[in-house]
Amino acid sequence: MTVIKINAITVPEDSGDELARRFAARAGAVDNQEGFEGFELLKPTDDRTTWLVITRWRDEAAFEAWVNSPAFAHGHRSGSGPGSSRTSGEGKDDRSAGQGHHAGPVGIHSELWSYEIAGGSPGKTL
Repeated sequence: MTVIKINAITVPEDSGDELARRFAARAGAVDNQEGFEGFELLKPTDDRTTWLVITRWRDEAAFEAWVNSPAFAHGHRSGSGPGSSRTSGEGKDDRSAGQGHHAGPVGIHSELWSYEIAGGSPGKTL
């Protein structure tokens, strides 16, 4: 059964574009992970500073396999040292990409929420 993982990442008011840039730079990095079904980065359209990273997985085991993989560790490394969130979804150290600014996590807080689909509608297909 598909499981949904939502990473709610709170960023400073002026850092949302940096978060989006980091996700764009890693686009497709998880696509070939066994059991991965899809991903969206949701940007707030109001005055909130919490962005949502929505991922869908075949099952909990597939998600856990990714979290414990070298690919996850590589994509979530940060230059901020102890106390950085391992599930912030954006801890890429930009120094490795020659970007210099904003090294370490952009997020100041993150929470990982877990859901499974309980109902819905596929919508109208054309």
